[in-house]
Amino acid sequence: MNPGPSTSPSERAATSPQLLRRINVESVLDFAFGHEVFDASEVIAATGLTRSTALGVCAELVARGWLVEVEDARAAGAYSKGRPARRYRLRGDAAVLAAVDAGEHHVVATVTDLSGAVRARAEARFGAQTPGRRLAVIRRALDTAVADAGGRAPIVTVVGIPAPVDGAGASPDGDGFWRLMNPQLTERLEGYGRVVVENDANLAVLAERARLGAEIESFAVLLSGERFGAGIMVDGHLLRGRHGGAGELRLLNLVDDVGSADGLGHLAREWGREAARAGKVKPKTPLAASPADRLTAEDVLAAASRNDPVATRIVARLGDRLAQIAEILVSLLDVERVIVAGAIAAAAGPIIESAQRSLAENFYPPLPVVAASELGGDVVVLGAIQRALIEVRTDPFELQPVL
Repeated sequence: MNPGPSTSPSERAATSPQLLRRINVESVLDFAFGHEVFDASEVIAATGLTRSTALGVCAELVARGWLVEVEDARAAGAYSKGRPARRYRLRGDAAVLAAVDAGEHHVVATVTDLSGAVRARAEARFGAQTPGRRLAVIRRALDTAVADAGGRAPIVTVVGIPAPVDGAGASPDGDGFWRLMNPQLTERLEGYGRVVVENDANLAVLAERARLGAEIESFAVLLSGERFGAGIMVDGHLLRGRHGGAGELRLLNLVDDVGSADGLGHLAREWGREAARAGKVKPKTPLAASPADRLTAEDVLAAASRNDPVATRIVARLGDRLAQIAEILVSLLDVERVIVAGAIAAAAGPIIESAQRSLAENFYPPLPVVAASELGGDVVVLGAIQRALIEVRTDPFELQPVL
């Protein structure tokens, strides 16, 4: 997904000088984010700017603190004749960014430099929640990460939440849960630069996009812990909807043999506990090693890998469920891959294998590839980092480095 300017030279010529200058600055900075060291010739080739304009923009970005001039090409041994070319690189320390995964029960806050490298990380649990308490815990995690990173205030803070979010950062009323997850965070998180609130599954899509590159243009990411939520990219574009609800899977309540948006982690745990309470778990089987009231999803999946009969049946049920959800997504949106993400992803291999078999046996092509994310439980915070970088790359005039 290219967040940079997409105007053509003819369109640029028709703009005002101020807007043209802004577009040129954004183009060069966007280029700088993707290259370690570069000179004006490389900028010209990538952006179509004239040499004088490219040099002028680079000089302006140096003055504004975004770029730093490095040793010239002759000193670096890459140039021997004529005037040596000026060379530049992005100042990774020009500013810091904050990225937060504010889940239902747990918050992770990170602070990064402009290369996306994490400088500090803080975590906290919410406990009993009210809007005020939730806001206070998020602030505490952010303050700890900012302090550990050196104390500079971030110029952008991106917060991922398990709720739909519209373009203004607000969440619909829903049943009250969405508003609890988003207690007006955009307005109430003062002191952290520009605050962007985003749906967690949408951020997971940005993280996977950064990992996959342009290899796949249409895919869905399923966050599947307690509940299913989907982030969807079609033809390289992230789908949002009017209220930010694209990818909310409440429609699963209407699907036979699915019946709810309960996630894989929730169901693996609850079905395992139900089987144990009903006396279906036999002594000396792998699943019997854990007390019934403390069974976790990981316990069930680990038992299935050891051929526990009850756990194996649970995995088959979960695989059928995942296959139906994948088929719904491919039928509606023609995605080519469904990526299972979140903390459950590392253990979800048996469920995914079962889902692929169920798809092949019960549905017609084209069938999506179902795969586990390689980004683990940090997929949302990694997506928040990507979103923060996009903010900077597309609006450097408003997001001045703090030197």
